[in-house]
Amino acid sequence: MKRILYILIAVFSIGSLLFSCEAIEDRESLPAVTLTPETLKYSVTQDATNKNVVILKNDDPSVVPYWKYVDAAGNELGHSNKSTDQITLPFAGKYTIYFTALTRGGSVEAAPVVLDIAQNDDTYFRDPKWQMLSNGVDGKTWVLDFVDPVGWAGLDFPYNPTGKDYWNWFPDYASNSWVMPNKNWGEMYFDLNGNYNTSVTQTAIANNSQTTKKGTYTFDIANNKLVFNGGAEMLYGGDYYGDCSNWSSVKLVELTATSLRLAVVRDQSRTGEGVCLIVFHYKPKP
Repeated sequence: MKRILYILIAVFSIGSLLFSCEAIEDRESLPAVTLTPETLKYSVTQDATNKNVVILKNDDPSVVPYWKYVDAAGNELGHSNKSTDQITLPFAGKYTIYFTALTRGGSVEAAPVVLDIAQNDDTYFRDPKWQMLSNGVDGKTWVLDFVDPVGWAGLDFPYNPTGKDYWNWFPDYASNSWVMPNKNWGEMYFDLNGNYNTSVTQTAIANNSQTTKKGTYTFDIANNKLVFNGGAEMLYGGDYYGDCSNWSSVKLVELTATSLRLAVVRDQSRTGEGVCLIVFHYKPKP
């Protein structure tokens, strides 16, 4: 039986190498300011040529901004800590933008901004990866592919194949089935039927009971990132859940019409096993 070799990555930055994390600064380093909702300096504006594009801007450098945007049903569509950000709301409907300023003394929330998007922006979904992931309005379901369901890789995988931290190890599953039994672990569903709809059914290890969580998702193609919103989390197999702190904001490693690989960060540096990606492999449900 083969054993998994974990390689310690001595120098790393999870934020820069993986997700470009929107880290919130230490509040003690912020200036001591007193704010009220009326004195907050920010703006939410729709683009002049495309009303589906919204520009979020914090005009006060003394605070850390936190943006959240939801649809008419209250589903969270995304969030950001950027001082200036641009989001696209491609579906017609009402949306609410929330702005919170984080200061040394605490947080101050502005009055929500409600936007009315008049029409769909079909050009937003021209990239074929949207269709590969979701099959558009009709939807698509993914399940774990037990030809090679799980693997391990360096934080730069696969976009830096010659870098000093590059390594990867995809197991010979026939010799390593102990890491993740071949069973029905559940499924992930995505569609674009009037919203970014998703649902994830996860099978428990102990008793094989299943729970299903529904929500929305954010698909950041440019940054190879997929985010589950509203409580849903990525489908996984085995007993890895406690090894990873974040199962909702995940790295997109591969996407074709027939293959999907998503990765989360496993940090076991305290035990000497190091930090790596756990890469799960999915195929369309028959």
